[in-house]
This record gives sequence, C-alpha cells and structure tokens, in this order.
Amino acid sequence: MADDSTVYFELMVIGASAKLVAIDANTGIEVTVIGPAKGSQDALKKLALAKLKARIARERS
Repeated sequence: MADDSTVYFELMVIGASAKLVAIDANTGIEVTVIGPAKGSQDALKKLALAKLKARIARERS
C-alpha cells in the first residue's frame, strides 16, 4: 500500500460492539475489525489500517 493511497472507513455500531471496515481505494481490498462501541474510534482506525497494510503486503507477495 502506497502512503498516498486513499483509505475509506465505514463504522457501524451494533449493540455494544463497533464494526469498522477499511477499504483501500486503489486495490479494493477491505478488512474488518470489531471492538467495543464505547471504545476509541481512532484506536479502531489504527488497528484497521495496520491490518489493511498487512493484508495488502501479503497479497503482493
């Protein structure tokens, strides 16, 4: 994943859980993370971004 790549985030709160989907605009690859609804959205975004970068790196190798 290039540093200038656009990543879209979608947050859905389902009961006490929050589901965050991160999608890389260049590749169309998406990942999902789930955490507490009352937790930090920034923490979920950082986790999703790290997971997305790892997934893209794995796809390229």
